Amino acid sequence: MSIDCRKLNKVTRKDHFSLPFIDQMLERLAGHAYYGFLDGYSGYFQIVIAPEDQEKTTFTCPYGTFSYRRMPFGLCNAPNTFQGCMSAIFDELIEQCMEIFMDDFRVFGDSFDTCLHNLTVVLKRCEETNVSLNWEKCHFMVKEGIVLGHKIFERGIEVDKAKVEVIEKLHPPNNVKAVRSFLGHASFYRRFIKNFS
Repeated sequence: MSIDCRKLNKVTRKDHFSLPFIDQMLERLAGHAYYGFLDGYSGYFQIVIAPEDQEKTTFTCPYGTFSYRRMPFGLCNAPNTFQGCMSAIFDELIEQCMEIFMDDFRVFGDSFDTCLHNLTVVLKRCEETNVSLNWEKCHFMVKEGIVLGHKIFERGIEVDKAKVEVIEKLHPPNNVKAVRSFLGHASFYRRFIKNFS
């Protein structure tokens, strides 16, 4: 079921908790020998809405009138609130042994034993704070992985080849909207393209 939250979002006071800068996060992740990739299960739905705010999410459908008890997709503050909660839970671990972007947690270590220790600490914190993980999407003790369209590994950062193939298969732009779309795709990898501006 999809709920149109535009009217609610229009009158909502905006949360300005900032999301991490992707380039900085990738730089901190690259160059480690081992990684653990953890995926949060039903990300936003892990955040409980304060009882006094639940009525603000009221909606009507053929089965009655309901309100959310947990944060749904579509609320304008959902990404910032979720990132803020995860940052608070893992505060002293971020940048030391892990990075978080929304519901994707990356744990790293310069040796197998270090990464295993860091992974143990992060998983224990997940257990203590009831952060649920989607085990089917988790990868443990690997030497490389894809992070936000980039391959990270001990030697550094590379472009995800699957994303390059998507760009290569784009039809030549024939109008302003198509040019903007192409430039948006291409500029995502500007750091890897010499003299790109």
